[in-house]
Amino acid sequence: MNNEELLSSLSAAQRLRLTFIEFRVWFYGAVARKHVLERFEVATAAGTRDLMLYKQLAPENVSYEHKLYLYQPTFKPLFAHDPEKVLAALTSGVAAADSGTASETISFAAPRRLNQPDLYTLATVTRAIHKGQILALTYLSMKKGAGARVIVPHSLVDSGLRWHVRAFDRTKGHFRDLVLTRMEDVRALMDCSPPALPERIAADTQWNQMFKLTLIPHPSRPHPEVIAKDFGMQQGRLQVSLRGAVAGYVMRQWQVDCSPDAHLNGPEVRLRLADPAELHGAGSAALAPGYIVKS
Repeated sequence: MNNEELLSSLSAAQRLRLTFIEFRVWFYGAVARKHVLERFEVATAAGTRDLMLYKQLAPENVSYEHKLYLYQPTFKPLFAHDPEKVLAALTSGVAAADSGTASETISFAAPRRLNQPDLYTLATVTRAIHKGQILALTYLSMKKGAGARVIVPHSLVDSGLRWHVRAFDRTKGHFRDLVLTRMEDVRALMDCSPPALPERIAADTQWNQMFKLTLIPHPSRPHPEVIAKDFGMQQGRLQVSLRGAVAGYVMRQWQVDCSPDAHLNGPEVRLRLADPAELHGAGSAALAPGYIVKS
């Protein structure tokens, strides 16, 4: 029986477990028996069989060392992985890497992103985050075009429109966001020293500093009580706590008027930042609608 016939003969449950094994290997760099047991609550023997079967089906994808099945550079996925489900699994812990579909769902519609990151690029980045690796890449800048970068990534950022990587950029000398879809030729640097302390997540002040923001209905809207109901406001106010590195993204995504005089208009503008000074010091504040950057 060849691999294709073997895969087609497997039960849906076993295919799901094999897909999960592949997901762990590809995006984290390793999978152990405990990951399978914890995720699916199967017997120890069954988890071992699944791991051995995956290695049999894709011998060039993994190597076995010290009770771990490790990612190999010759990796080629056996299963289809949807980018949205992969990102949901990586960032929320939801078992969204599963390729199966629910037996019963409620009809719904949701907007899809116009762009999705390349999964090979995403996997290289997430393995580097998980292992504390340094990456070399080509980055396509809107201002300067293609250029070489060396970065130390520590987190993924969802701006609401696209996915970013939060990283220390050695080329620029500071922490910044890089758009995943603009990254090319991404590779881990294996022959260099580990990231220095000033390059690690603990040193990223804008990532670690939280800003408490108060949102209110926009004064131009005729029925503020409806907006308050929409957003679950208490006494006409909604308080949110956001990282300095992402606060501006959130304000832009929700079309929050952050101008000093609430002059923004239009049906999409329903919220106002009660005090724009609450954004002072946030590195992403310039992205907030109407916000005036203090010199």
